[in-house]
Amino acid sequence: MVAKRIIPCLDVRDGRTVKGVNFVGLKDVGDAVELGAKYAAEGADELVYLDISATVEGRRTFTSLVSEIAARINIPFTVGGGISSLEDAARLLDAGADKISINSAALKRPELISEIASHYGSQFVVLAVDALCRDGRWVATTHGGRVLTDRELFEWTHEGQERGAGELLFTSMDHDGTGKGYPCETFAELSERLSIPIIASGGAGSVKDIADVLTVGKADAALAASIFHYGEIPIPVLKRELFNMNINVRL
Repeated sequence: MVAKRIIPCLDVRDGRTVKGVNFVGLKDVGDAVELGAKYAAEGADELVYLDISATVEGRRTFTSLVSEIAARINIPFTVGGGISSLEDAARLLDAGADKISINSAALKRPELISEIASHYGSQFVVLAVDALCRDGRWVATTHGGRVLTDRELFEWTHEGQERGAGELLFTSMDHDGTGKGYPCETFAELSERLSIPIIASGGAGSVKDIADVLTVGKADAALAASIFHYGEIPIPVLKRELFNMNINVRL
């Protein structure tokens, strides 16, 4: 059985890690490189770095920051934010990123998924989807949740898989930063519909929340930010408790 992964997420703005609730009210929580190195040393399986203002401000992800991260940590890490072309992906790969995450640009031009996957392989491409539930329907958003699209979660993620995405990172905008748990039923349905690994994001507030999304929600990995940034649940403690609940994690 493949081990479930624990993935700290570092939302980055101007080289600093920030965190808010529902993607707003951002607060500085530390240096992006130093925090990543700390989490790697504590036993994180992977890291995700999202330059959360890159798409909004029309900037590219900072390549220099990616190089610094690659020089400091020894676990896989994914980089997202402002990636809108094959050239962007190439630059980040050359800088040391293990995977790239695409979101707004893929919704605008779905062919981007196929272009990157055909050039580098599906394992390099993570399709990130930030969605809101409106009247019982999950709708994908762009620009850090600021803009609603007409793409429905399940059909869009299926298309992304068919176009070559090797992994899905789904964030519930309604749950992000609230610490009230993940929408496990939605993750379970995604797992039933898709064959690629699913990373659950948005809502972790306790060990039980993470255990639930990995079991009831059938997610392959749990991504969280606040609980790690604020020292609420240290990674070694989380993994030991999950292990004691018979959830297969790497200790």
